[in-house]
Amino acid sequence: MPAPYAAPPCGSMVAVSPHHLALLVTAALLFGLLLLGLSLQLGGGRSVARELHHALFFAVCVGAALSAGLSWRAGTRGWALLPALGLLLLMPRTRPGRGDHWRLALACAGAYGLGLWGAW
Repeated sequence: MPAPYAAPPCGSMVAVSPHHLALLVTAALLFGLLLLGLSLQLGGGRSVARELHHALFFAVCVGAALSAGLSWRAGTRGWALLPALGLLLLMPRTRPGRGDHWRLALACAGAYGLGLWGAW
């Protein structure tokens, strides 16, 4: 017979390592960046949304670099995030609203997903 469920002691929290937290926050920022970019692509061309899109892009770049460094320091494969960071840094060379921009954005997301899996 299985043991009954025991609740954790009051006030205890599950500890999350810094590199895991950085990986998850960066993934959430990247998801938000992709959603905002999709809305801009579909016609929501307000200047406030563009500024937010650029701010999110900067935050994702910093988060990817920070995640790679923290993962490396934690002893995991932080180098797995470097292809995603390289693709992110190529993004300003594309033109918004064109096919190369959203294709590179999807490639960045895929590379980050694989890097997250490798660095976890």
